[in-house]
Amino acid sequence: MYIIRHMTPDPITVSPAMLLPEARALLNEYHFRHLPVVDEHGKLVGILTDRDLRSAYPSSVITDSERRLVYERVQETSVSEIMSTECVTLGVDSTLDDALFLFDRDQPGALPVLDGERVIGIFSNRDLNAAYKTLFGVGEKGAVLIGIQDDGSPTIMTRLVTLLEKERIPFTRVLRIFDKEGGDTIYVRINTFKIAAVLELLKENGFSIKKG
Repeated sequence: MYIIRHMTPDPITVSPAMLLPEARALLNEYHFRHLPVVDEHGKLVGILTDRDLRSAYPSSVITDSERRLVYERVQETSVSEIMSTECVTLGVDSTLDDALFLFDRDQPGALPVLDGERVIGIFSNRDLNAAYKTLFGVGEKGAVLIGIQDDGSPTIMTRLVTLLEKERIPFTRVLRIFDKEGGDTIYVRINTFKIAAVLELLKENGFSIKKG
């Protein structure tokens, strides 16, 4: 599945010259945590996060006089002075797997999506979670995930799908997981409120249901 289907398109961007109070107001108004920073041609030059802004503003443990001095500096500080310039990005052809790899490797909060050098979207950890929930049917009405022991038979997937279709049992996902320690498993997401009857049918036809 491609990122372009799950990203937030046309994100709000800021210029490197914008002052920090303006950027902070944007984050607060729209409840964002990341702002791509682009030049006059729309080219990505950095990213500004809420963490960057929190670090720039005065700490609560300093004195009032010190806090006033920091606030004065912040009022005149531009985004370019605190933004991150080493940005991990995705492209228009990137997939959810690409995003998952980058989130795991680099731990960013969000990834700008580029068409060439131009920002066309942003993809966050929250977007990734939502995309995988959609991919695996989590939260669908009446959806239940069943684990079936994979006996290694070359026809087990065919037999399983054929049985479900023959009995007109609605299912939306079939996933085969290979696990040397826990045993290979086939997961099927069934869309029915009569799950007990489905489990009994599977057992009657030689399938072993896995628990846990």
